[in-house]
Amino acid sequence: MSIQRWPAAERPREKLLLAGPQALSDAELLAIFLRTGTRGQSAVELARTLVQDFGGLRQLMAADKHRVCATKGLGPAKYAQLQAVLELARRHMGEALRRGELLKNPTDTKCYLAARLRDYRHEVFACLFLDTRHRLISYEELFRGTIDGASVYPREVVRRALELNAAAIVLAHNHPSGMAEPSDADRRITRRLQDALGLVDIRVLDHLVVGDQAAVSFAERGWI
Repeated sequence: MSIQRWPAAERPREKLLLAGPQALSDAELLAIFLRTGTRGQSAVELARTLVQDFGGLRQLMAADKHRVCATKGLGPAKYAQLQAVLELARRHMGEALRRGELLKNPTDTKCYLAARLRDYRHEVFACLFLDTRHRLISYEELFRGTIDGASVYPREVVRRALELNAAAIVLAHNHPSGMAEPSDADRRITRRLQDALGLVDIRVLDHLVVGDQAAVSFAERGWI
């Protein structure tokens, strides 16, 4: 049966307008994005199939172009739309960060950095450069590596911090393995960065290691 023939309260778009987006399932939200289904499948049925086949909504959103484009009911146009939706979400969070709101709440800062870093298939090392009031000056991804690691050069971090006139820094990097537990190497590079930045009176406030389902804060563990 076409979605248009469903009771109004069961149609995803009308349900969202009536009860808000939080009332919808992943498949229902995806169905609104898809707009149409395929022969023999409504948009909701197609969305349920996609969520099941990809192993979840996040896995679908993070899938590579080849797999998405090869999937019945999707294709290049839908892949481009999915990527645009993801980037809009990141930029929305970034706007709040630029206003300084997220830095007042460590949990939100952790969520922002996790959203930025967790889906990379290679290791990425990033910094939040902050002013004297811990407001954001810039978020920058400084180093990229293979799936095994990234080379981090303290002198480059110090140079960029001085260029931006930063007073403090939050460090962050992802573990493509999905495990957020910091390694001994993570702790060593953190100490090296603290020492190097300390020479020019720039504080390291935290180092967040981002995994697939969690992010570990050095500050919360008392390591900084």
